[in-house]
Amino acid sequence: MTDTTFVSLGIAEPLLRCLTALKYETPTPIQVQAIPQLLAGKDMLGIAQTGTGKTAAFGLPILQHLTQVVPGQHQRRLPRALILSPTRELAMQIGQALRSFARGMPVRTVVVVGGLGIRPQIQELQRGCDIVVATPGRLLDLVNQRAVQFTQISHFTLDEADRMLDLGFINDVRKIAGMLPKVRQTLLFSATMPSAVEDLARQLLKDPVRVEVTPLAPTVDRIEQHVVMVEATKKRAALNDLLQSADFAKVIVFTRTKHRANGVAEQLVKAGVRAEAIHGDKSQGQRQRALDSFRNGHARVLVATDLAARGIDVPGVSHVINYELPNEPESYVHRIGRTARAGASGIAISLCDGAERSLLRSIERLTRRPIAVMGTVSAPIGSAPAYVPSSDDQGQRRGQRPHRNNSNQQQRQGRNHRNGGAPNGHQARADGNGDATVHAHKRRGDGAKPSHTGNRQADFGGHKPEFLNRAAPTRKHGPSTELPARTVGT
Repeated sequence: MTDTTFVSLGIAEPLLRCLTALKYETPTPIQVQAIPQLLAGKDMLGIAQTGTGKTAAFGLPILQHLTQVVPGQHQRRLPRALILSPTRELAMQIGQALRSFARGMPVRTVVVVGGLGIRPQIQELQRGCDIVVATPGRLLDLVNQRAVQFTQISHFTLDEADRMLDLGFINDVRKIAGMLPKVRQTLLFSATMPSAVEDLARQLLKDPVRVEVTPLAPTVDRIEQHVVMVEATKKRAALNDLLQSADFAKVIVFTRTKHRANGVAEQLVKAGVRAEAIHGDKSQGQRQRALDSFRNGHARVLVATDLAARGIDVPGVSHVINYELPNEPESYVHRIGRTARAGASGIAISLCDGAERSLLRSIERLTRRPIAVMGTVSAPIGSAPAYVPSSDDQGQRRGQRPHRNNSNQQQRQGRNHRNGGAPNGHQARADGNGDATVHAHKRRGDGAKPSHTGNRQADFGGHKPEFLNRAAPTRKHGPSTELPARTVGT
């Protein structure tokens, strides 16, 4: 397998020259398995995560087929290959990759997505093309305006089918598939295989070859993961303190909602951090400008929602910060995978408040490994320090029984909810601004010893956080119980 080359896989010379120019030297596992089968004209069900090289796995055979078959003498070139993508960003990346692979070849690719003016896209289609890369909604808009024809389609690829399901596009996909010629090669790729995607595969594919590729190391194994226990009202202070370290050079911050993404980005800009927001309410032009700004280094931080998680393929992301934990544990793996592209390693930090503990447990069940609790935020915005590392230098795991403290102050914790207005299990006192400083009460599952801030210096404020300087902590009691992570797409 190590001696396999693109030549031995059957890729033709014009494509080989482009691959050499792009420095594609060794095929990835999914390319090794998929390319020969696709060149032979087989339908395919591919289960592979993003970042495994699947765009080249399906794109190269399609391009080779299209250059070998001379189209009929039409007044204008009609598309012969259709590729559906769930998001605009992913569609544009696929289109860019196909153009790079086919540079200098007589194959024209057009990308049609929502968020951009439809009239220029209609004009592009009228000029003629060989490949259409589209999002389902915009493609149906073009169908309704009779701007696209499917009579010559010989190759149909459905990418990120599980994401199509998540976004509610499955019915649109079925409608589009019903418009295509019955005789065609059909490919379906998905990071996961829920029952609805299996049903769709049975409807679309004919005697498919099944290809399932797991990366050499699961994404969660390549990423150093930490969680900071923090009250929801203190997350902005914690994020600001994290970003004071120069080691956070290229950061993606994930939120659950568009409104929160805008708010976090605005907060960072006010704090002097170059940041951009990207989510579904932004126009395609705004989203592309934000991505370009982040990719070229003008913006240091990109604040994004889960909708954009799989569509962000930017090299060199140093950190992913989960400002809010996702509702679906699978989305956590998609998020943190933005910092471990193409086999690289990365760092992921999650800010978890009390209401998100159940989400954290779901993530740990999915990945089958605990996430180290590295500290607790106890100071209000504008005070120092805002971040207090956990007291156990060896690293305490969430769920371990914390050390007891028999001081009178700690014995009174938990009763102040009635008197101080803090949530149950926390002690509140007023600072000079009238805000409450909250100290974590020793409670099962906190994973950190109750802390006394005093004049203790934080590890942020321009310095690398202590928990990123030491090796990943291990459990103190008994052998490790960590298990291999379940395969989840990124």
